[in-house]
Amino acid sequence: MPAPSLVDVTTMVQTGQPADAAASSPDAPVADTGTAEGRTPRRPSLSPSRAADFKTCPLLYRFRTIDRLPERKSLAAVRGTLVHSVLERLYDLPARERTADAARELVAPAWEELRADPEVAALFAEGGAADGAPAEQPTEAPSLEAWLASAGKLVDNYFSLEDPSRIEPHGREELVEVTLPDGLLLRGYVDRLDVAPNGALRVVDYKTGSVPREAFEGKALFQMKFYALVLWRTRGVVASQLKLLYLGNGDALTYSPDEAELVRFERTLQAIWAAIERAVATGDFRPNRTRLCDWCDHQALCPSFGGTPPPFPAEAAAAAGWPALPIVERA
Repeated sequence: MPAPSLVDVTTMVQTGQPADAAASSPDAPVADTGTAEGRTPRRPSLSPSRAADFKTCPLLYRFRTIDRLPERKSLAAVRGTLVHSVLERLYDLPARERTADAARELVAPAWEELRADPEVAALFAEGGAADGAPAEQPTEAPSLEAWLASAGKLVDNYFSLEDPSRIEPHGREELVEVTLPDGLLLRGYVDRLDVAPNGALRVVDYKTGSVPREAFEGKALFQMKFYALVLWRTRGVVASQLKLLYLGNGDALTYSPDEAELVRFERTLQAIWAAIERAVATGDFRPNRTRLCDWCDHQALCPSFGGTPPPFPAEAAAAAGWPALPIVERA
């Protein structure tokens, strides 16, 4: 059966979302054990972020996953990292000490760790990109004090959504992964996993934006269904609840999947992966121009903006574990 085209996949699932491209992403090549020589060759994997990249723009997927081109940090992304770190550390405290005041006190030490990165510190230099501004529209950066206050506000909003003194997470920032029967490796990090005494699972993800409009709920839930699928395949339990906490406006989005839906979602991921494999085999990663391009760091290399991508890095692809398939030149 031929692999589906990029158009087929894009039509089948219109659920792409902006994604971080951290170097420590779950898409990093993974060691596979058990070879005759005792070595552990790498193999590629799929995460919800990189799946969203490919559906949004195959060329962006290539730049992030295969070329691994550097991208500038944004104040919004760094603030998200800061808030996630605070909420993770909050659950290190005894239950009775998990108060809003205690959470605010965690902001400063978490920030001290982040600011050790020169790229993060440079965001507050004069002329830096303002929070949320498109890459090609740099404006004056906010003051550090105002930016930290905005992060503190997001942390405060968390307490309007949950009472952390009544929650004992089973896992935080937990890596979940599974290899499907066809060999596709799925990997991702769950912000928080709760397990009830009866074994019921709740998957929780923190978002520093506002809850999406109803028309975009499917895009928001794509990531959560990915986690639910991996957990179902590894634990044999369908998550009772997928919960997205939107700290920007103190709202939540919840969803309860069923087994049949996860089976369909698995087929969707397999179709996306087949299209990625086809693109790697041909070196044909075509751009898809959307409004999200305004925030892309790679416009200078994108044909949609008059740029020329670098030659396809076949050696880098091989080093990442992709099979050495012949490159088919386009006419």
